[in-house]
Amino acid sequence: MGYDLAHVSKGQLAVVAAAIRRAFDQPDPIHAREIWRKVAEQVRPRWPKLADLMNGDEDDVLACMTFPRRHRTNPLERLGKEVKRRADVAGIFPSEASILRLIGAVPFEQNDERQTSSRNMMVEVVARTDKEEIDPLPSITTKAA
Repeated sequence: MGYDLAHVSKGQLAVVAAAIRRAFDQPDPIHAREIWRKVAEQVRPRWPKLADLMNGDEDDVLACMTFPRRHRTNPLERLGKEVKRRADVAGIFPSEASILRLIGAVPFEQNDERQTSSRNMMVEVVARTDKEEIDPLPSITTKAA
């Protein structure tokens, strides 16, 4: 995961996570980046390490914003839930390196699963994301069939 909420106190965790999620609720990558940077600057006085991580990982974390809206949330939510599940199982980590090893294994495993299973995104739609702006909702016409 691009941001590490382990640097945030437990009492403030929900507030900081909600602020970060606002970036993913934006309609396009430009607004998502604006919100991401604002949140990073807001948390900097209290959690400078988190702010540095957010600044360094902005491109990687927000890469999904170039996908159509219907393809953005489910993979991210599943990834986040799996990371949380594994972190909860481990409980206490002896070092940051051990956290990174455990959490870094999740995307690798999901990538392997996606390589061997049926695709959950339309490759044709994803291929067009760099070339044109795509309306995430299908076109609806009022013409009779």
